[in-house]
Amino acid sequence: MARLLAACALALCAGGCFYPASRGQVLEARVDRLQSENDALRAELKSTRGQLESTLPKIDEKVAEVTRALEALDKASRRSDADNSVLLQKTVEDIASLRGQLETYQHQLQELRQALERVQEETEQKMLSMLGPEAAKAYQERKKLEELERPTDPKAFLALADEKAKAGEPGIARKLYDEFLRKWPNGELSGEAHFSLGELYYKDDKCREALFEFGKVIQEFAKTRSAPDALLYSADCFGRLKMNDESRLALEEIVKSYPKSAAAKTAKSKLAALDKAEKKPAPKKGKR
Repeated sequence: MARLLAACALALCAGGCFYPASRGQVLEARVDRLQSENDALRAELKSTRGQLESTLPKIDEKVAEVTRALEALDKASRRSDADNSVLLQKTVEDIASLRGQLETYQHQLQELRQALERVQEETEQKMLSMLGPEAAKAYQERKKLEELERPTDPKAFLALADEKAKAGEPGIARKLYDEFLRKWPNGELSGEAHFSLGELYYKDDKCREALFEFGKVIQEFAKTRSAPDALLYSADCFGRLKMNDESRLALEEIVKSYPKSAAAKTAKSKLAALDKAEKKPAPKKGKR
């Protein structure tokens, strides 16, 4: 064979034929690629063999597990109906016993909860009696406030505060108004919150605190619907504090700034009464 190839080569050379170098390079590249692919296939085969070797024990283990389960089922199927009835009856009795224990525990837990509530209530009553009426009232208000759910909507929040004020719970209402103003200090309803808070102070005859809240309405929320009434209340508070000039100024401001309001009509009546009182001559002193 070798001689034949050599002879063919010699014949080719003698015939003036030759093998191009570029063709040889192409063949070499193909051989290299085939060698690379062969190496990759060999590596993949090795990896697959390793995975198979690691998987086989798990498969054997699963087969053994299934075999054991089948044997257990076979044994169970060979049991007599009597055995199954006894086992079922025992299971029913165990469940009934557990249910009875659970009901007992629930009853005991309920009794403990009731006893704890009684102790807490008695302790609270003793503490309140020691604090005195004012402190006890404040404590009750704080407790109600903690349990009270606050709306996230400002309109609903303000409505809740107004509701507590109308229900005769001014302490809770004041706290709610304060919370509202901390949450929405510059909202469109803030002027109403200041006015309602000032009104509560006014009803408690706390004129200085009321004047502060009414002043907020007049200075920062002059366009709110309660602004004329805030001035009217302010005039009354000034009168109670013997600040007659300030009281007159507040009444005049109502007539000037809110001439069409119901408060303006009341302010005119009060101003007329003041003018009449000032024009009334002082009583003459009797002769000695």
